[in-house]
Amino acid sequence: MLLARLAHVSLEVAATSARTRKTALLAALFRETGPDDVPVVIPYLAGRLPQGRLGIGWSTLRGDVPPAGTPTLTVTGTDAELTAIGSLKGPGSQTARKERLTSLFGAATAEEQRFLRALLTGEVRQGALDAVAAEALADAAGAPAADVRRAVMLAGSLGDVARALLSEGPGALASFRLTVGRPVQPMLAHTARSVLEAVDKLGPCAVEEKLDGIRVQVHRDGARVRVYTRTLDDITDRLPELATAVTGFPAGRFILDGEVIALGADGRPRPFQETAGRVGSRRDVADAAESVPVVPVFFDVLSADGRDLLDLPFADRHRELAALVPEPMRVRRVVVEDTEDESRRAAAVAFSEDTLARGHEGVVVKGTGAPYSAGRRGASWLKVKPVHTLDLVVLAAEWGHGRRTGKLSNLHLGARREDGTFAMLGKTFKGLTDTMLGWQTARLQELATGDDGHVVTVRPELVVEIAYDGLQRSTRYPAGVTLRFARVLRYREDKHADEADTVETVLSHRA
Repeated sequence: MLLARLAHVSLEVAATSARTRKTALLAALFRETGPDDVPVVIPYLAGRLPQGRLGIGWSTLRGDVPPAGTPTLTVTGTDAELTAIGSLKGPGSQTARKERLTSLFGAATAEEQRFLRALLTGEVRQGALDAVAAEALADAAGAPAADVRRAVMLAGSLGDVARALLSEGPGALASFRLTVGRPVQPMLAHTARSVLEAVDKLGPCAVEEKLDGIRVQVHRDGARVRVYTRTLDDITDRLPELATAVTGFPAGRFILDGEVIALGADGRPRPFQETAGRVGSRRDVADAAESVPVVPVFFDVLSADGRDLLDLPFADRHRELAALVPEPMRVRRVVVEDTEDESRRAAAVAFSEDTLARGHEGVVVKGTGAPYSAGRRGASWLKVKPVHTLDLVVLAAEWGHGRRTGKLSNLHLGARREDGTFAMLGKTFKGLTDTMLGWQTARLQELATGDDGHVVTVRPELVVEIAYDGLQRSTRYPAGVTLRFARVLRYREDKHADEADTVETVLSHRA
């Protein structure tokens, strides 16, 4: 497949908000996609490189390269060249990378250049989500969409299912089953504004602690234990204490869903960054385990003793969980069977308040009759947690790519210091509507003091209200912290920059 075809479809998908149109465009593309192209086409559409990070930054991408007039690049050939560029190491590698990247861009048409630049900088945001791609794949192969979604759920990989489906046809879907040792995409939660709103929406439910840890999926088959992250990475060797913990459980084969979290001597959670650092550390595992021990907290079971439990009601799965996992390793919860019972409703609210007081994120309210919807944001799981907001000042913005080409997108956010200067806390492009993008592009250009082709610096005058989930330590930013999951709520033109939140206010929000 020519890269030009993929780049054009990506552009078309970016230009439409209609799900049916996105599905039709992707289905047409998949009908032309050979099995060998699938491992590249699928991640490219989602804005991901199959190789992960290649170490190609803006400094390498700067400069205009005259585009080719005729498309000749293939999808697999382009991917092979990017792999080769990313593997260059040692003295002279930066120059060699620049030369090979220039050559690659010189062989690309203007549209292909825009797509490659966006892909390499993580700015492909055309909305080709896995759910839409799965529907398109089903359309292209003539398979039931529900069967494709379930196969993707059980395989943990849209690419694997696509390769089998496009080469073997719909019959290949039967080979994808829940298997101990093969991770599945986890079930995710939607949000609710309050516990009672969630209770009223779900009916009979359980209210469980939402821990500020790292999601894990633990598989045991006899003596073999594997631990996977939310993104299905194998981290077994980094967390030896998990294997030790689960080998004492009564069943010999199971799949558990839960989190790991580092707790202090007082039982309160240590800063999220410590848990994340521990899980991410590949070196000196024994020393890391001693200095930052983590504990597992399980809240669901997907398989036990060879039985697939995905379709069981949550209440039944929890009974299986209670029989398998000791209480200290199960999530704390209260059950609301009668949602009209004021005492049970009050108990749910009190439990949520106690969870926050104990230092955790919030709660997840789960309908007791719902199955496990792996890989999806199930309507039966609703997370409730307090939203933190700050009024910050825009210090700069980055030119966007893909559907945001020509728009100032990624905002650099700052808090006010006592001396009137601003300390940068991080960046975000989340929460920006097309209307906001257009408005802020015009407004920020009025405030611009410099433009290097990538970043536009501006006078620190524009105040924006930012929602975020918490703070984490960072040596990258001058205040020593950065915002977690920051997103734009609205611009505050009614406020002057000297009314923005201070660094001291931000630091006071640390748990």
